[in-house]
Amino acid sequence: MLSLSTKIESLNKVGPAYLKKLHKLNIKTIQDLFFHFPHRYEDFSKRTSISELKEGEKATIQAEIVEIKNTRLFHRKMSLTEALVKDNTGMIKVTWFNQPYLIETLKKGKIANFSGKLSFYKKTLCLSNPVYELAKKETTHTGRLVPIYPETEGISSRYLRFLIKPLLYLTEQLDDFLPTQVKNKFNLMDLAQAIEQIHFPKNFLLEKKARKRLAFNELFLIQLASLQQKQKIFKEKAIKLLFDKKLIKPFVDNLPFKLTDDQKIAAWEIFQDIVKNKPMNRLLNGDVGSGKTIVAIMVALAVAKQKYQVAIMTPTEILAKQHFQTFKDMLKNQKIKIALLTSSSVKKAELKKEITQGKIDIIIGTHAIIQKDVSFKNLAMAIVDEQHRFGVAQRAALQKKICQIDDGLKTIPHLLSMTATPIPRTLALTIYGDLDISLIKELPKGRQKIITKIVSPKNRDKTYNFIKEQIKEKRQVFVICPLIEESNKLTEIKSVTQEYEKLSKNVFPEFKLAMLHGKLKPKEKEKIMDEFKKAKTDILISTSVVEVGVDIPNATVMIIEGADRFGLAQLHQFRGRIGREKVQSHCFLFTDSNAQKTNMRLKAILTAKDGFELAEKDLKIRGAGDFIGTRQWGLPDLVMASLNDLELIKKSREVAEMILKNNLINQTMKLKLKDLNKDIHLE
Repeated sequence: MLSLSTKIESLNKVGPAYLKKLHKLNIKTIQDLFFHFPHRYEDFSKRTSISELKEGEKATIQAEIVEIKNTRLFHRKMSLTEALVKDNTGMIKVTWFNQPYLIETLKKGKIANFSGKLSFYKKTLCLSNPVYELAKKETTHTGRLVPIYPETEGISSRYLRFLIKPLLYLTEQLDDFLPTQVKNKFNLMDLAQAIEQIHFPKNFLLEKKARKRLAFNELFLIQLASLQQKQKIFKEKAIKLLFDKKLIKPFVDNLPFKLTDDQKIAAWEIFQDIVKNKPMNRLLNGDVGSGKTIVAIMVALAVAKQKYQVAIMTPTEILAKQHFQTFKDMLKNQKIKIALLTSSSVKKAELKKEITQGKIDIIIGTHAIIQKDVSFKNLAMAIVDEQHRFGVAQRAALQKKICQIDDGLKTIPHLLSMTATPIPRTLALTIYGDLDISLIKELPKGRQKIITKIVSPKNRDKTYNFIKEQIKEKRQVFVICPLIEESNKLTEIKSVTQEYEKLSKNVFPEFKLAMLHGKLKPKEKEKIMDEFKKAKTDILISTSVVEVGVDIPNATVMIIEGADRFGLAQLHQFRGRIGREKVQSHCFLFTDSNAQKTNMRLKAILTAKDGFELAEKDLKIRGAGDFIGTRQWGLPDLVMASLNDLELIKKSREVAEMILKNNLINQTMKLKLKDLNKDIHLE
């Protein structure tokens, strides 16, 4: 007897070859098959007669096969199957390429459904390559909304429909873990009905309701997991620190710039958190150049002056070194011991010993800080910068390790995460549901708006001439190259190398150029960045390694090659590397694409007031999967598609809070949460 847990190989339509391919799609049981959702539908629901067919319109006809034959097209090395079909209004030709086996099914005299578009073949109107099935009361592939699934080589949507449809009676076995009152209150479908309607919807309204229910499931579980995490952290104890106004006020008054209101509010929110004996778990989300670092310095100063240690972690050595320099400059009069710990640090053993003995107050470094052989004397605060740049697994390990750090205390450190990727509220609520959030939207006064232009191929030379003038005025230039394939570092190097060759030989032979990419050793990267910082290099050609934290005040021009290949948030990050001084800066977005959607996206970067508005636009245009990178987060596609729906997120949060408060977590929820933490890394 079949059940949801029945292995897929038990089905008689699944042989060894298909099994291997289904496993590739992560389908191992009947339940997995049900949760492999269509990503779109072909609307073949419009049934029409042959005489009413219109060119270019999708439709379904039901017709009798008058004749059918195969022909070999030797000049094109393919076969052509041609059929003549009729209904009581007329006759039409139907053609398929390379499907000679069809004559075994579509025999003369049979009545069948054909769904597709009417188009010309050799000056004759015909149904070209339509979907077909023999006429029956309940259709699967024609005459309805037909599901199209994520596929893999050798597994077609037709085959998946063929497998799923006869098994849908088993949806009654699904454990619908949402309480009835929740479903009634929020008008949510039963789970069994939602699964049926997402695979074979009667209409688009029911498909939408099914998708809403299934997205709600996932959002609810994510919210429940993050609330549990919050609850778990809240039970822990942290060091109760003091807010010393006599220390902080003079420090702020002596800064060479005035803090923005947003910076003051963010700092105050953090100080309010750390005076409690509950661990702070806060995200400081601020646009590029909004001044998050100075807020972190103020907090680190307050902690260090109370004789506790602070650890500051960054994803790259370049950023760690830059922070080290900034902290040293800003705190030079404070009698605080600051050290840099990275994998390439000299006298590492000695440094680790001093950290253990409590001789270092502020430790700045990469994830070398949380290695097993690093222990602290009394760590009260951990600050993680650009935390979205730590991969999922690293992020999970990071929070775990920070809580378990050997620090000589029975408490866990307060945690401040910082990110310069402006995150729309909906995303923040979902992804960082376990964190309190402080936003810095305001940029420091006196910053000039960066002039940003989209440059087509015909205007490149004009832009290059403008750049030559800028370099003659002692300005420096960034050139950013796209990563052609996300996983392939070699193509990354190739794109940088080719650009370097072209620019150094043909465009800017009179200037000093350098290149930077992910395959270089840390010391090489450091040397290149150092020379650029000291203005020994005019133009730096780089991949996205400059996205995070690189601060070169004299660089006032940026070219972004293949700008259409980057997300808006990323383009905004790149652009934030320039415009740090009072001199006017320019950013040129080079693109060869004429696509309307590309232009709409790139124009958004010209008009958005700040990174937050831009992130909202990016989310609307590209969808959440592209905005935050599905691969990085592991969030299901359904959730990705629902992240624009603030109402649904709020409802799922409300239900998660109610379930947790009233202790209504059932066994199915527990199992789902276990799977979720494994896949999505919310710990």
